[in-house]
Amino acid sequence: MRAIIAAAGTGGHINPALSIANKIKEEDKTSEIIFIGTDRGLENDLVPRAGYELKHIEAYGLSKKISIDNLKKIYKTYKGISEAKKIIKEFNPDIVIGTGGYICGPVIIAAKKYKKPTLLHESNSFPGKAVQMLSKKVDTIAVSFEDAKKLLTKCKNVVFTGTPIKIKKRNFTINEKLEIINSIGLSMTMPIVLVFGGSQGAQKINETLIDIITNTKNKNYQIIWATGAKQFDIIKKELEEKGLDIENIQNTKILPYIYNMEEIENVADLVVARSGAMTITEIANLGKPSILIPLPNVSNNHQMYNAKVLSNVNAATIIENNKLNGELLHTEITKIVLDKDKYNEMSLNAYKLRTNDVENKIYQEIEKLVKGSN
Repeated sequence: MRAIIAAAGTGGHINPALSIANKIKEEDKTSEIIFIGTDRGLENDLVPRAGYELKHIEAYGLSKKISIDNLKKIYKTYKGISEAKKIIKEFNPDIVIGTGGYICGPVIIAAKKYKKPTLLHESNSFPGKAVQMLSKKVDTIAVSFEDAKKLLTKCKNVVFTGTPIKIKKRNFTINEKLEIINSIGLSMTMPIVLVFGGSQGAQKINETLIDIITNTKNKNYQIIWATGAKQFDIIKKELEEKGLDIENIQNTKILPYIYNMEEIENVADLVVARSGAMTITEIANLGKPSILIPLPNVSNNHQMYNAKVLSNVNAATIIENNKLNGELLHTEITKIVLDKDKYNEMSLNAYKLRTNDVENKIYQEIEKLVKGSN
């Protein structure tokens, strides 16, 4: 099988694309796969690191506002269609796949010019602008949440598959769990709350955690907190000004980034995070209660829609970003971790939303399209 995959921008678009590529390789050892992205996004690190060739085209997210800058972006994105057509003509793929985001526009449009089978994967519960715009043109859309299907009525084939993720549920023994928890300087005597805001961190969440820690509110629970690499030194300095050593705070472990996230998410009792699609999927697959703070001012408010997937079944509590403060977050944390019945109910409800065999389901759709075009 020869496949082109369009993925650009953030890990939320690129990581599912890499999982799909790896599945194709697993099923067909002779397959050839190339990626199309821009020269600006995270794809320039993640795609070559995974061993795949990356080709660049011009593509931009477009605004409704009329401005010189936006007109330039429209022109460059239109130019990107010609660049994508050239790549498709030379590579001659059996299928063209996109995983959401602005890169999909020029690539899918170019693919249809050559009558190539096309598949889009949408991670969010509220489909992004690119996926909605392309829904008439694309052959199949694979969605991560059932709710997304009713918003994509223009596509002839919308299939619920879930989102491919790296983090899986692990059934650690007591000794294994103890070793992981001890290695981060915490203990098994109190609940562990995992807090993160994505690889870059989340300033509002970080400010709130500083309030909780400096006022020693977390006497009955422990915190492992990933600040984001760019914010770690800023927080370290701020804590020093308050007389606290970032390496030695009671019931708290602060890190710039968590490299063994699968282990940590599995041993944590509660997750506090933004509500990106991959985070929601991980929480469900692990069966973790959560407190979600949707990132505001994102396209179609999709993080709020993602969060509601869990909150609507009483698996998560939502705190709006503009209402977030140390006292409120502390109150919501204690409501969950100190109430065994509530905790167990939320955990069970989250786990009911897990998705299995995601990569297999997506590959089956890819195979159908490829076979159907031969």
